[in-house]
Amino acid sequence: MHPTQNNRVNDLADRCIAVREAIMREAAICGSGHYGPSFSCVEMLVTLYHDFMRLDVSQPKWRERDRLVLSKGHACSALYPILADLGFFPIEDLDTFTRLGSPFGDHPDMRKVPGCDFSAGALGHGLSVAAGMAQAGLFDGSGRRAIAILGDGELNEGQIWEAAAFASANRLSNLLAIVDVNKVCVDGTTSDVLSFEPLDAKWASFGWHVERLDGHSITALTKAYAGFEKRRAADGPPTVILADTVSGKGVEFIEGMAEWHIGFLGGVDVERALESIRRTQSRI
Repeated sequence: MHPTQNNRVNDLADRCIAVREAIMREAAICGSGHYGPSFSCVEMLVTLYHDFMRLDVSQPKWRERDRLVLSKGHACSALYPILADLGFFPIEDLDTFTRLGSPFGDHPDMRKVPGCDFSAGALGHGLSVAAGMAQAGLFDGSGRRAIAILGDGELNEGQIWEAAAFASANRLSNLLAIVDVNKVCVDGTTSDVLSFEPLDAKWASFGWHVERLDGHSITALTKAYAGFEKRRAADGPPTVILADTVSGKGVEFIEGMAEWHIGFLGGVDVERALESIRRTQSRI
């Protein structure tokens, strides 16, 4: 790896640690946290916002910016610190997380949070919204890209597959879906609740280009984004990245546990969690 590239990867890995620490602080303020789904998508959010997406912090509503739809909106405690790090608002503002009158709820509100493109709540709508954003970008020739981050449990929603068919039929080359395959949802493991495996064959049957990779590998993610951009420029099909991740990644004693989709770490467990986060590097 070229030294400059290696430095960039290390910088992104350090940012992932900082985001996980911020998630812990937000949960402490709230008294509860979506640890599992927030920790599992940190690498994808960091690499998208810090290394791929076209944004202008001075113009949060810039018409030609890329759009990101965090369809799994309950993971917004991972999104907020990144938007703060980019400069959309001071990091100190997150000290009000979920407090009365705060713009930072447990699901994001695009009307209140600078840099946020989608108000999340009920799952299943995000891919449809992103497809509409992508189609609008093709219509107006802006060249902007639309990205949707979905949970694998969210794939149980039928609207996801309607949107997948629509995107393929309309050749939305500027649409990228990333599925956080952490194998956990609020009701338990996805394999027990409703399994859609093999996911790669499922998405391919809908006419999408499919990449499956380690969702905690910074180099694998950035390489996949570059491939998506090449296909977009060539008017290819929509792309889906199936990012295999670990629920609760970084806090070793809750990793992969459906019980920690949402919960609260207090007392000595907070320090144990922070120590684990600081010694657990993102895979490069």
